[in-house]
Amino acid sequence: MEEFRQYLLKNRFTALKAVDFYVHWVLQFCNYCQKHPEDDYRQEDIDRHLQSIAKHRKQWQLDQAREAIEIFRFWKACRDGKKHSVRLDTRGHWRTVASDMRKMMRLKHLALRTEQAYLGWVRRFYLFVNGDTPESLNAGHVKNFMTHLAVERKVSATTQNQGFSALLFLFRHVLNQPIEDIGKAIRAKRKKRLPVVLTQNEVALLLGELQGVNRLMAQVIYGGGLRLKECLQLRVKDIDIERKTIIIRGGKGDKDRETVLPDSIVPSLKKHLKSIRKIYEKDRAGNQPGVELPGALERKMPNASTEWAWFWVFPSHTLSTDPRSGIVRRHHIHKSVLQKHIKKATTKAQIPKRVTVHTLRHCFATHLVEQGCDIRTIQELLGHRHLETTMIYTHVAQTNRLGIVSPLDKNRKNN
Repeated sequence: MEEFRQYLLKNRFTALKAVDFYVHWVLQFCNYCQKHPEDDYRQEDIDRHLQSIAKHRKQWQLDQAREAIEIFRFWKACRDGKKHSVRLDTRGHWRTVASDMRKMMRLKHLALRTEQAYLGWVRRFYLFVNGDTPESLNAGHVKNFMTHLAVERKVSATTQNQGFSALLFLFRHVLNQPIEDIGKAIRAKRKKRLPVVLTQNEVALLLGELQGVNRLMAQVIYGGGLRLKECLQLRVKDIDIERKTIIIRGGKGDKDRETVLPDSIVPSLKKHLKSIRKIYEKDRAGNQPGVELPGALERKMPNASTEWAWFWVFPSHTLSTDPRSGIVRRHHIHKSVLQKHIKKATTKAQIPKRVTVHTLRHCFATHLVEQGCDIRTIQELLGHRHLETTMIYTHVAQTNRLGIVSPLDKNRKNN
């Protein structure tokens, strides 16, 4: 099992802190297979095992276990084909495909998490097609796989759509094969849900339970309608205090946009920038590598990574290893930091709603609708491609309910 552990570490399939959990799930599955000799690492065997442990596990644990076992199955198939039906004569082809796909994703500047997720789907697809050569694949294989996910695995619509996007990328950009008539695949239905929105009083209560940099990040997200990732990836040069604007670089869909910098947080932001300047100067005095730069800027502007303008607005207090380059450098604060504090603050504020960091973005849009802000302006501030995405906030805004009296209340008044 140590060999498998090293395989996980070398290929960075998951975060370092999760490696031991992945090994744990695999050991548990191997013990299950020893008790059930008729099972031999097949997909249905994995399903049976996960069903046997589902009663005392949360869904995210089951998802993590499945991911770990499928990686193990892929690794074992590549190492020892005699015990599996996967044909090893195609192994080299698939390794080349995976390598080419990784290069293409980096060429197109896809996020690291997207890269890891897409490669995970390629592994699952490889096992599903039972080792058929990449050259022999067509739209029929994809339709069968998508149908398998929807009908047999019963995955969520989000999960299925991610898998479809990964295979679409594989066929279009790596295999150079058009996928036609894919609509006949049985797709999981995506449920339409209204976003959770807090009142302005609830937002005030929530922010009141946050302190320091976590409070400032939450204020930036709510005040400007940022996504969590956009907030974390802000650079010093993206903050224009004079114009009261925040520039979002390479947001969702790789688009740039401007949004609002709230007047009320300018003093706190100035104080924060002074404090992180000390971290920046400490890094320069210690000759630490500069921060990560987007795209090809590292080659075009080799000195930019050490410039103050490119420093993170919300830097981590510790150095960490860049998962792509292997360079030990300063990254921005990890997303889980604010997520945990928002969860704790929600509990302390006694807000009886499921609140996440993204809820603050929903609140930004909804409260602007309630103030009478033009929907097109809100669309631009949020960076939505389609207006209908923004229109969802008109359904949760309180202004839409003014003047509507419940028939129960009306009957009471008449009586």
